[in-house]
Amino acid sequence: MGIQIDGHRDTEAMSRVTLRPIASPLPLGFLALAVATFTLAGLQLGWIGPAQWHDAGLVILTFAVPLQGLSTIYGFLTRDSAAGTGMGLQVGGWLSIGAVTFSGRPGHTSGALGLLLVGAGTGLLVPAVTATLSKILASVVMALTAVRFYLTGAYELSASSAWKEAAGITGLVLAGVALYAGLAFELEDSRGVTVLPTLRRGAGRKALAG
Repeated sequence: MGIQIDGHRDTEAMSRVTLRPIASPLPLGFLALAVATFTLAGLQLGWIGPAQWHDAGLVILTFAVPLQGLSTIYGFLTRDSAAGTGMGLQVGGWLSIGAVTFSGRPGHTSGALGLLLVGAGTGLLVPAVTATLSKILASVVMALTAVRFYLTGAYELSASSAWKEAAGITGLVLAGVALYAGLAFELEDSRGVTVLPTLRRGAGRKALAG
């Protein structure tokens, strides 16, 4: 509350609220996604042998899950519902993949995991659609992640090598797109302007402009 001096309020004495800017959660979340999907793709395409099956599950659990979990928290703190929801669903999906891969027999499939991934992929379509209103690049990454979950889920349900290969190839494509998105949003957040195309529109463009 200001102090009255000669009938005027001393504006210098008024209380002020300072907002600390929070970095965008998207770069960290998308880069963690790129590493996770690349690792799983290597497993699905036979780049690493069955002896390293448990190791693959463990590195997904210890690397991708905590980083995307952090992105989820900051997504909601920055009032970016699409980012928070999308990252949260991905955390659940990758946590399940990592846990089942780490604890199961090398080369085994899990119908339960397959059903969960189909459900998680469907859930990801919600923030993917919402993100089209502001950040189309983020929407593309989430939609492609949903496809990746669908294909991996189909493999887990059927044990078909065709679904396994399709999931692995899609995983590599997703890794590339997520890597680009992470770089684009990181540059944008650091510079305050769009450097690489992120396809912002509407509220997303206004938010960047301040």
